[in-house]
Amino acid sequence: MTALKLDKICKSFGTVEVLKDIDLTVENGEFVVFVGPSGCGKSTLLRVIAGLEDASAGTVAIGDEVVNNVAPSKRGIAMVFQSYALYPHLTVRDNMTLGLKQEKQPKTVIDERVDKAVTMLDLTDYVDRRPSDLSGGQRQRVAIGRAIVREPKLFLFDEPLSNLDAALRMNTRIEIADLHRKLSASMIYVTHDQTEAMTLADKIVVLRDGRVEQTGSPMELYNNPANQFVAGFLGSPSMNFLQTSVKGQPDGVTLGIRPEHLGLRDGGRIMGKVTHVERLGGDTNLLITTMQGEALTVRLFGQHMAQVDDEVALDFDDAHAFYFDANQQRVYPDGIATAK
Repeated sequence: MTALKLDKICKSFGTVEVLKDIDLTVENGEFVVFVGPSGCGKSTLLRVIAGLEDASAGTVAIGDEVVNNVAPSKRGIAMVFQSYALYPHLTVRDNMTLGLKQEKQPKTVIDERVDKAVTMLDLTDYVDRRPSDLSGGQRQRVAIGRAIVREPKLFLFDEPLSNLDAALRMNTRIEIADLHRKLSASMIYVTHDQTEAMTLADKIVVLRDGRVEQTGSPMELYNNPANQFVAGFLGSPSMNFLQTSVKGQPDGVTLGIRPEHLGLRDGGRIMGKVTHVERLGGDTNLLITTMQGEALTVRLFGQHMAQVDDEVALDFDDAHAFYFDANQQRVYPDGIATAK
Protein backbone atom coordinates (compact mmCIF):
# COMPACT_ATOMS: atom_id res chain seq x y z
CA MET A 1 0.00 0.00 0.00
CA THR A 2 1.29 3.45 -0.86
CA ALA A 3 1.39 6.22 1.74
CA LEU A 4 0.37 8.97 -0.71
CA LYS A 5 -0.68 9.23 -4.31
CA LEU A 6 -1.19 12.50 -6.17
CA ASP A 7 -2.91 12.39 -9.55
CA LYS A 8 -2.89 15.45 -11.84
CA ILE A 9 -2.92 17.96 -8.98
CA CYS A 10 -3.48 21.55 -10.09
CA LYS A 11 -3.86 24.64 -7.96
CA SER A 12 -4.73 28.15 -9.08
CA PHE A 13 -5.23 31.37 -7.19
CA GLY A 14 -7.45 33.36 -9.49
CA THR A 15 -5.75 33.37 -12.88
CA VAL A 16 -2.36 32.39 -11.44
CA GLU A 17 -1.47 28.70 -11.87
CA VAL A 18 0.68 27.62 -8.93
CA LEU A 19 0.64 23.83 -9.39
CA LYS A 20 0.41 22.18 -12.80
CA ASP A 21 -0.46 18.48 -13.26
CA ILE A 22 1.54 17.09 -10.34
CA ASP A 23 1.78 13.27 -10.26
CA LEU A 24 3.56 11.63 -7.34
CA THR A 25 3.61 8.37 -5.40
CA VAL A 26 5.12 8.08 -1.91
CA GLU A 27 5.69 4.53 -0.71
CA ASN A 28 5.19 3.43 2.89
CA GLY A 29 8.21 4.37 5.00
CA GLU A 30 9.71 6.60 2.31
CA PHE A 31 11.33 9.96 3.07
CA VAL A 32 10.47 12.31 0.20
CA VAL A 33 11.84 15.84 -0.07
CA PHE A 34 10.27 18.61 -2.16
CA VAL A 35 13.00 21.03 -3.20
CA GLY A 36 13.13 24.04 -5.45
CA PRO A 37 13.59 27.83 -5.46
CA SER A 38 11.25 30.21 -3.68
CA GLY A 39 7.90 30.44 -5.44
CA CYS A 40 8.13 27.05 -7.15
CA GLY A 41 4.99 25.72 -5.40
CA LYS A 42 6.51 23.25 -2.93
CA SER A 43 4.81 24.64 0.20
CA THR A 44 1.51 25.02 -1.64
CA LEU A 45 1.73 21.37 -2.68
CA LEU A 46 2.34 20.36 0.93
CA ARG A 47 -0.68 22.40 2.04
CA VAL A 48 -2.85 20.69 -0.59
CA ILE A 49 -1.73 17.30 0.78
CA ALA A 50 -2.52 18.48 4.32
CA GLY A 51 -5.94 19.84 3.31
CA LEU A 52 -5.06 23.42 4.22
CA GLU A 53 -5.60 24.32 0.55
CA ASP A 54 -8.10 22.75 -1.83
CA ALA A 55 -6.78 21.37 -5.12
CA SER A 56 -8.29 23.07 -8.17
CA ALA A 57 -8.12 19.72 -9.98
CA GLY A 58 -6.81 16.22 -9.40
CA THR A 59 -6.99 13.78 -6.50
CA VAL A 60 -5.09 13.32 -3.24
CA ALA A 61 -5.10 9.80 -1.79
CA ILE A 62 -3.57 9.00 1.61
CA GLY A 63 -3.31 5.24 1.97
CA ASP A 64 -6.28 3.80 0.10
CA GLU A 65 -8.56 6.79 0.74
CA VAL A 66 -9.15 9.78 -1.53
CA VAL A 67 -9.12 12.71 0.89
CA ASN A 68 -9.99 15.72 -1.29
CA ASN A 69 -13.14 16.31 0.76
CA VAL A 70 -11.74 15.15 4.11
CA ALA A 71 -10.92 17.74 6.80
CA PRO A 72 -7.22 18.16 7.67
CA SER A 73 -7.79 16.78 11.19
CA LYS A 74 -9.24 13.57 9.73
CA ARG A 75 -6.53 12.86 7.14
CA GLY A 76 -4.18 11.02 9.48
CA ILE A 77 -1.37 13.52 8.98
CA ALA A 78 0.81 15.51 11.37
CA MET A 79 2.52 18.70 10.27
CA VAL A 80 5.65 20.46 11.56
CA PHE A 81 5.91 24.10 10.51
CA GLN A 82 8.79 26.51 10.02
CA SER A 83 7.55 28.39 13.11
CA TYR A 84 7.38 26.17 16.16
CA ALA A 85 3.74 27.14 16.87
CA LEU A 86 4.01 26.10 20.53
CA TYR A 87 1.64 27.36 23.20
CA PRO A 88 3.84 29.66 25.32
CA HIS A 89 1.86 29.16 28.55
CA LEU A 90 2.04 25.34 28.38
CA THR A 91 4.91 23.10 29.39
CA VAL A 92 6.65 20.77 26.94
CA ARG A 93 4.53 17.85 28.15
CA ASP A 94 1.30 19.85 27.93
CA ASN A 95 2.14 21.03 24.40
CA MET A 96 2.61 17.39 23.36
CA THR A 97 -0.52 16.08 25.10
CA LEU A 98 -2.99 18.77 24.04
CA GLY A 99 -3.88 17.21 20.68
CA LEU A 100 -4.30 13.76 22.20
CA LYS A 101 -6.58 15.15 24.92
CA GLN A 102 -8.70 16.81 22.24
CA GLU A 103 -8.95 13.40 20.56
CA LYS A 104 -10.10 12.06 23.96
CA GLN A 105 -7.35 9.46 24.08
CA PRO A 106 -7.08 7.51 27.36
CA LYS A 107 -4.56 8.87 29.88
CA THR A 108 -2.52 5.67 29.72
CA VAL A 109 -2.16 6.02 25.95
CA ILE A 110 -1.23 9.70 26.26
CA ASP A 111 1.43 9.03 28.90
CA GLU A 112 2.90 6.12 26.94
CA ARG A 113 3.17 8.08 23.69
CA VAL A 114 4.59 11.23 25.29
CA ASP A 115 7.15 9.30 27.35
CA LYS A 116 8.28 7.49 24.20
CA ALA A 117 8.56 10.75 22.23
CA VAL A 118 10.50 12.70 24.88
CA THR A 119 12.95 9.82 25.26
CA MET A 120 13.41 9.53 21.50
CA LEU A 121 14.00 13.29 21.17
CA ASP A 122 16.19 13.64 24.28
CA LEU A 123 13.69 15.98 25.96
CA THR A 124 13.27 14.08 29.24
CA ASP A 125 14.94 16.83 31.29
CA TYR A 126 12.76 19.56 29.77
CA VAL A 127 9.19 18.22 30.02
CA ASP A 128 8.22 20.69 32.77
CA ARG A 129 9.72 23.75 31.07
CA ARG A 130 7.86 26.28 28.98
CA PRO A 131 8.95 27.18 25.41
CA SER A 132 10.56 30.44 26.57
CA ASP A 133 13.02 28.38 28.63
CA LEU A 134 14.16 26.33 25.62
CA SER A 135 16.64 26.91 22.80
CA GLY A 136 15.47 27.08 19.19
CA GLY A 137 16.57 23.52 18.52
CA GLN A 138 14.76 22.24 21.62
CA ARG A 139 11.56 24.06 20.61
CA GLN A 140 11.70 22.46 17.18
CA ARG A 141 12.14 19.05 18.81
CA VAL A 142 9.03 19.71 20.90
CA ALA A 143 7.12 20.56 17.72
CA ILE A 144 8.35 17.31 16.16
CA GLY A 145 7.40 15.41 19.34
CA ARG A 146 3.89 16.86 19.18
CA ALA A 147 3.62 15.33 15.70
CA ILE A 148 5.10 11.97 16.78
CA VAL A 149 2.61 11.37 19.60
CA ARG A 150 -0.28 11.47 17.13
CA GLU A 151 1.15 8.42 15.32
CA PRO A 152 0.05 9.75 11.92
CA LYS A 153 -0.04 7.92 8.60
CA LEU A 154 2.07 10.70 7.10
CA PHE A 155 4.46 13.31 8.53
CA LEU A 156 4.64 16.68 6.74
CA PHE A 157 7.56 19.05 7.40
CA ASP A 158 7.40 22.60 6.02
CA GLU A 159 10.96 24.04 6.11
CA PRO A 160 11.36 23.11 9.79
CA LEU A 161 15.01 24.14 10.07
CA SER A 162 14.85 27.60 8.48
CA ASN A 163 14.83 29.46 11.81
CA LEU A 164 17.89 27.64 13.20
CA ASP A 165 21.54 28.65 12.89
CA ALA A 166 23.92 26.55 10.80
CA ALA A 167 25.18 24.29 13.60
CA LEU A 168 21.68 23.61 14.92
CA ARG A 169 20.39 22.94 11.41
CA MET A 170 22.98 20.21 10.93
CA ASN A 171 22.30 18.63 14.33
CA THR A 172 18.52 18.74 13.90
CA ARG A 173 18.84 17.36 10.37
CA ILE A 174 20.70 14.36 11.79
CA GLU A 175 18.01 13.96 14.46
CA ILE A 176 15.23 13.97 11.84
CA ALA A 177 17.07 11.34 9.78
CA ASP A 178 17.55 9.21 12.90
CA LEU A 179 13.88 9.68 13.78
CA HIS A 180 12.86 8.44 10.33
CA ARG A 181 14.95 5.30 10.79
CA LYS A 182 13.46 4.62 14.23
CA LEU A 183 9.85 5.20 13.23
CA SER A 184 10.02 3.77 9.67
CA ALA A 185 7.41 6.44 8.99
CA SER A 186 6.34 8.04 5.71
CA MET A 187 7.62 11.61 5.61
CA ILE A 188 7.37 14.54 3.19
CA TYR A 189 9.78 17.37 3.79
CA VAL A 190 9.82 20.78 2.09
CA THR A 191 13.03 22.79 1.78
CA HIS A 192 14.79 25.24 -0.51
CA ASP A 193 18.14 23.92 0.77
CA GLN A 194 19.58 21.35 -1.62
CA THR A 195 22.00 20.11 1.08
CA GLU A 196 19.05 19.13 3.28
CA ALA A 197 17.44 17.42 0.30
CA MET A 198 20.58 15.46 -0.62
CA THR A 199 21.33 14.31 2.93
CA LEU A 200 17.80 13.43 4.09
CA ALA A 201 15.85 12.08 1.14
CA ASP A 202 15.15 8.60 -0.12
CA LYS A 203 13.53 10.41 -3.05
CA ILE A 204 13.84 14.02 -4.16
CA VAL A 205 11.12 15.86 -6.10
CA VAL A 206 12.60 18.92 -7.86
CA LEU A 207 9.99 21.59 -8.56
CA ARG A 208 10.13 24.68 -10.74
CA ASP A 209 7.27 27.03 -11.64
CA GLY A 210 4.68 24.59 -10.31
CA ARG A 211 5.89 21.58 -12.28
CA VAL A 212 7.95 18.53 -11.38
CA GLU A 213 11.27 18.77 -13.20
CA GLN A 214 12.62 15.39 -12.05
CA THR A 215 12.07 12.76 -9.38
CA GLY A 216 14.61 10.23 -8.13
CA SER A 217 17.12 9.32 -5.45
CA PRO A 218 19.71 12.00 -4.53
CA MET A 219 22.50 10.25 -6.44
CA GLU A 220 20.30 9.59 -9.48
CA LEU A 221 19.54 13.29 -9.76
CA TYR A 222 23.13 14.32 -9.05
CA ASN A 223 24.71 11.90 -11.53
CA ASN A 224 22.01 11.97 -14.22
CA PRO A 225 20.07 15.25 -14.18
CA ALA A 226 17.36 15.41 -16.83
CA ASN A 227 17.95 19.07 -17.62
CA GLN A 228 20.13 22.07 -16.93
CA PHE A 229 17.94 23.37 -14.11
CA VAL A 230 18.23 20.17 -12.05
CA ALA A 231 21.96 19.93 -12.84
CA GLY A 232 22.56 23.45 -11.58
CA PHE A 233 20.26 23.28 -8.57
CA LEU A 234 21.70 20.16 -6.95
CA GLY A 235 25.31 20.27 -5.84
CA SER A 236 27.38 22.74 -3.82
CA PRO A 237 29.26 24.52 -5.28
CA SER A 238 26.84 24.36 -8.20
CA MET A 239 27.66 22.98 -11.64
CA ASN A 240 29.67 25.15 -14.07
CA PHE A 241 28.11 25.92 -17.46
CA LEU A 242 30.15 26.94 -20.50
CA GLN A 243 28.54 28.52 -23.54
CA THR A 244 31.75 29.00 -25.52
CA SER A 245 33.36 26.23 -27.49
CA VAL A 246 35.93 23.99 -25.83
CA LYS A 247 38.36 22.04 -27.98
CA GLY A 248 37.04 18.55 -28.68
CA GLN A 249 33.52 19.36 -27.48
CA PRO A 250 30.39 19.55 -29.68
CA ASP A 251 29.18 22.97 -30.86
CA GLY A 252 25.67 24.30 -30.25
CA VAL A 253 25.24 22.86 -26.76
CA THR A 254 25.89 24.07 -23.22
CA LEU A 255 28.68 22.18 -21.52
CA GLY A 256 28.23 21.41 -17.81
CA ILE A 257 31.08 20.38 -15.50
CA ARG A 258 30.84 19.94 -11.74
CA PRO A 259 33.53 21.83 -9.75
CA GLU A 260 35.09 18.60 -8.42
CA HIS A 261 35.57 17.33 -11.99
CA LEU A 262 37.66 20.31 -13.08
CA GLY A 263 41.36 20.20 -12.35
CA LEU A 264 44.53 22.20 -12.86
CA ARG A 265 46.43 20.64 -15.77
CA ASP A 266 49.29 21.91 -17.88
CA GLY A 267 48.08 22.22 -21.45
CA GLY A 268 44.44 22.05 -20.39
CA ARG A 269 41.66 23.07 -22.78
CA ILE A 270 40.33 25.93 -20.63
CA MET A 271 42.52 28.94 -19.85
CA GLY A 272 41.65 31.44 -17.15
CA LYS A 273 42.72 33.61 -14.24
CA VAL A 274 42.08 33.07 -10.52
CA THR A 275 39.77 35.78 -9.16
CA HIS A 276 39.16 34.42 -5.64
CA VAL A 277 40.44 31.61 -3.40
CA GLU A 278 38.37 29.92 -0.66
CA ARG A 279 40.60 27.93 1.68
CA LEU A 280 38.36 25.56 3.62
CA GLY A 281 41.04 23.34 5.12
CA GLY A 282 40.04 20.00 3.65
CA ASP A 283 39.09 21.60 0.31
CA THR A 284 40.15 24.61 -1.71
CA ASN A 285 37.70 26.38 -4.02
CA LEU A 286 39.08 28.48 -6.85
CA LEU A 287 36.91 31.01 -8.63
CA ILE A 288 38.17 31.35 -12.19
CA THR A 289 37.36 33.75 -15.01
CA THR A 290 38.07 32.16 -18.40
CA MET A 291 39.67 33.96 -21.32
CA GLN A 292 36.13 34.28 -22.76
CA GLY A 293 34.88 35.97 -19.58
CA GLU A 294 32.93 33.02 -18.14
CA ALA A 295 32.98 32.33 -14.39
CA LEU A 296 33.93 28.84 -13.16
CA THR A 297 34.36 27.24 -9.76
CA VAL A 298 37.03 24.57 -9.26
CA ARG A 299 36.88 22.36 -6.17
CA LEU A 300 40.26 20.88 -5.25
CA PHE A 301 40.81 18.30 -2.55
CA GLY A 302 43.21 19.42 0.15
CA GLN A 303 45.19 22.63 0.49
CA HIS A 304 46.55 24.46 -2.55
CA MET A 305 48.75 27.53 -2.83
CA ALA A 306 46.99 29.22 -5.76
CA GLN A 307 46.79 33.00 -5.53
CA VAL A 308 44.49 35.64 -7.00
CA ASP A 309 45.59 36.69 -10.52
CA ASP A 310 47.38 33.38 -11.18
CA GLU A 311 46.90 32.26 -14.76
CA VAL A 312 45.83 28.61 -14.87
CA ALA A 313 44.95 25.88 -17.34
CA LEU A 314 41.99 23.61 -16.54
CA ASP A 315 40.76 20.34 -17.96
CA PHE A 316 38.28 17.54 -17.26
CA ASP A 317 37.51 13.96 -18.15
CA ASP A 318 34.94 13.90 -20.98
CA ALA A 319 33.08 11.11 -19.16
CA HIS A 320 32.14 13.66 -16.49
CA ALA A 321 30.76 16.23 -18.93
CA PHE A 322 27.06 17.05 -19.28
CA TYR A 323 25.45 18.55 -22.38
CA PHE A 324 22.24 20.57 -22.71
CA ASP A 325 20.41 21.85 -25.78
CA ALA A 326 18.90 25.29 -26.37
CA ASN A 327 15.82 24.23 -24.32
CA GLN A 328 18.10 23.20 -21.41
CA GLN A 329 17.27 19.52 -21.89
CA ARG A 330 19.98 16.87 -21.47
CA VAL A 331 21.47 15.57 -24.73
CA TYR A 332 24.06 12.90 -25.51
CA PRO A 333 26.18 14.01 -28.51
CA ASP A 334 27.47 11.33 -30.84
CA GLY A 335 31.11 10.43 -30.30
CA ILE A 336 31.23 11.82 -26.77
CA ALA A 337 31.53 9.21 -24.01
CA THR A 338 29.25 10.34 -21.16
CA ALA A 339 27.62 8.42 -18.34
CA LYS A 340 23.92 7.88 -19.06
